[in-house]
Amino acid sequence: MTKIGKILGLLLVTGIIASCGGPQGEKAATGEAQDVTVKSGDVTLPVDLAASNVEWVGTKPTGQHNGTVNISAGEVMLKDGEIVGGKFTIDLNSIVVLDLTDQEMNAKLLGHLKSADFFEVETYPTAVFEIASVAAVSGNPEASHNITGNLTMKNITKSVTFPAMVNVSDNGVTATTPAFIIDRTEWNVQYGSKKLFDNLKDNFIHDEMSLKINLKAEI
Repeated sequence: MTKIGKILGLLLVTGIIASCGGPQGEKAATGEAQDVTVKSGDVTLPVDLAASNVEWVGTKPTGQHNGTVNISAGEVMLKDGEIVGGKFTIDLNSIVVLDLTDQEMNAKLLGHLKSADFFEVETYPTAVFEIASVAAVSGNPEASHNITGNLTMKNITKSVTFPAMVNVSDNGVTATTPAFIIDRTEWNVQYGSKKLFDNLKDNFIHDEMSLKINLKAEI
């Protein structure tokens, strides 16, 4: 085998390993729901719904799918120029699949994601994230703060902590996260989970899914 052939072979194997290894990102810390003690701030800003969303990636051994979901309502509370609280609602009926250009395949996956196998949107049309605490951090080029809040999905509430780059200015607030990972089965999204079903062989879907939040709130 030529040197170039060996390099291409190595890249191919590396790509296969990467595709089988689940979504990219740092695993978020999850736990029991936290008390939300801050109920108001000096300023409360409405979330700019047109400029805010959640990006998602789901993976399986043979590949991945990605898309977005809209934020349908929300607010951010500030005190002394810092985020101290807030809450936003995720409209699960707005799930979009971006990687499938074939309309029939796209619609099939979208219907499956909205079904009881996954997010059971007819029964649970929204998810809600409420901020419990915000802490400044240093040494992370992708984040200025760690945000801890309660994510309620399919009537299950758990705390999630993830990094975010937060910018507060005279015009409002922007907060964007690097990709972070949650385990969907903690919110009873069980379809294709290898740890819950032992007969799937290679036909499983990784429990971990990647999320990236883009949030903007203006004065």
